[in-house]
Amino acid sequence: MHFDLIDLRLYLNSVEAGNITAGAARSHLSLAAASARIRAMEASLGIALLERGRRGISPTPAGKALAQHARTLLLHAEHLQQDLAEYAKGVKGQVRLLCNTTALSEYLPELLADFLHHHPHVDIDLQELPSQRITHALRQGAAELGIVSDAVDTQGLMTRPFRDDPLVLVLPPGHPLSEHPAPSFAQTLAHDYVGLASHSALAVYLEEQALHLGRRMQLRIRAEGFDALLRMVARGAGLALVPLAALQRNPQLRLQHRPLSEAWARRRLLLCARDFASLPLYAQGLCQALLAP
Repeated sequence: MHFDLIDLRLYLNSVEAGNITAGAARSHLSLAAASARIRAMEASLGIALLERGRRGISPTPAGKALAQHARTLLLHAEHLQQDLAEYAKGVKGQVRLLCNTTALSEYLPELLADFLHHHPHVDIDLQELPSQRITHALRQGAAELGIVSDAVDTQGLMTRPFRDDPLVLVLPPGHPLSEHPAPSFAQTLAHDYVGLASHSALAVYLEEQALHLGRRMQLRIRAEGFDALLRMVARGAGLALVPLAALQRNPQLRLQHRPLSEAWARRRLLLCARDFASLPLYAQGLCQALLAP
């Protein structure tokens, strides 16, 4: 078959009007062009689609089948055009958002849920990654938006402040380091830790910091999520480094905490993109929701 949507629309207009002349007028074609198109359709299929008489035309059985399928195809084409128009206007689409552990667990759930509720035609592809991998993905165009720690290099990207997100040392009751107002990370590595799951972006980041010092974290157990981790610390299983926001969300545990002396622990989270202005309108809408006070 070698015909297009113009052919199908012409054919339907002609069948519904009962003659090719009226069908051509409805399709904004000359009679000669319309007749040539319909003859080409019949030649392509190898069958007659129309019975021609002095009173006009009527579809053959094959022509009736074609008319039924043509109506379905043209309806789908109209829906496709409407959907693509929504994308073009920026009201429908999917945003790929990459973020670190803290953003995913502490700041984004309610923000993203509210955004999705108010934007039913926008979907979000959310993935947790270490901050350094996020910036690399953004530079490569593999995602529209990312939320990273300000400790990583964001050269070549545009950034906006998202949240202050200091990491604090959480201690079990009576731990020796509780006497230090701001211990160093190196001091903590002499003690047992409770860590996050190995796939966690924060776990990867902390283990890298230990390796920079030529040390390794003494992990006695890993926990899925900050809530479980903090409950284990409260029972004396070891130290933990967590975002202050996670600790504040669990006041019932009454845990001691101390700031670390390292600058990288006094971090901020940044919202990043290659170019905020060039993002689709639906992605710009997500930016506005994330940065709203």
